[in-house]
Amino acid sequence: MSPIFLLVLIVILAWLYDFWNGANDCANSIATTISTHALSFKTAVFLSAIFNFLGALFSTEVAKTIGKGILNQEVITPFLLIFSLIGAILWTWLSTKFGIPISVTHALIGGLIGPGLVSAGFSSLIFKGLVKIAIGMFLAPIIGFLASALFFILIVWTIKLFVKASPSKIQNFFRMVQRITTPLVSFAHGLNDTQNAMGIITIALFSGGYLKSFVVPLWVKIGSGLFMALGTIYAGQKVVRTVGQKIYRISPLHGCATESASSLLIILQSLFGIPLSTTQVITAGVMGIGAVERKALVNWRKLIEIFFVWIFTIPGSVIISGSLFFIFKLILRQ
Repeated sequence: MSPIFLLVLIVILAWLYDFWNGANDCANSIATTISTHALSFKTAVFLSAIFNFLGALFSTEVAKTIGKGILNQEVITPFLLIFSLIGAILWTWLSTKFGIPISVTHALIGGLIGPGLVSAGFSSLIFKGLVKIAIGMFLAPIIGFLASALFFILIVWTIKLFVKASPSKIQNFFRMVQRITTPLVSFAHGLNDTQNAMGIITIALFSGGYLKSFVVPLWVKIGSGLFMALGTIYAGQKVVRTVGQKIYRISPLHGCATESASSLLIILQSLFGIPLSTTQVITAGVMGIGAVERKALVNWRKLIEIFFVWIFTIPGSVIISGSLFFIFKLILRQ
């Protein structure tokens, strides 16, 4: 096949991955806002799409980790990238269809590891980069849980000590504040997750000799941000309901605390080039507030279901992409 054709196919698949990333992860930035009626569904999706796009243009540190920190350059081929993306897209599409919030980032990481193992075994992996990703993978939800719980406690104490207003007025105030924190979460999401596709496209351009160094071109940033935004507009409404209603019934105060803590955490990790699961951070934040306020009302069964999907996302994507790539190589030899 023509190298140009393969490159175009990689770009198309990377942006299709971005689309489904936006469709699944839109729940991160708008579920709490919609559940508290701070914004209508259409307004929340529109704002989320815009700020996801803006986040995509701000930094490329995560793209460097995805493109250069998982697989050794020697094993990377156009076909490896194609099957990596197919594995990640299939896992994300199925999860979105069933309304399960997942780490779309981890789906891509698993998608890359599978064909890498088929190509050259464990020697294909950059363990330093994988350790960096693993640290973020395990610490992000824990910090998200604790930070959201702490934000919530501080807000409640401040209200008790200094605010003399009816509960309804307090909730209305935080409902208005959510109109600021929601775009902030969307910006943070775009800053981290949109760079996954950027990293894949840029490494394809670099490996193919179209770039002299690993620098993300402007058109790649714009395209990745645009398709993430389109996926957000399409919106996985089942995922929105899961995060916003099926874990813990949240109020505007809950939503504000979760969104503030989560967005700050995601932005900081993004600037250090750590790809993480924004879904895990937000969901853990909701769980942290529920655990502090009323443990009995937290839907622990739903959380266990989400937890197991998270655990199996990387292995599942490894199996799908690795198996498809292995079959492809067998057919090629015949």
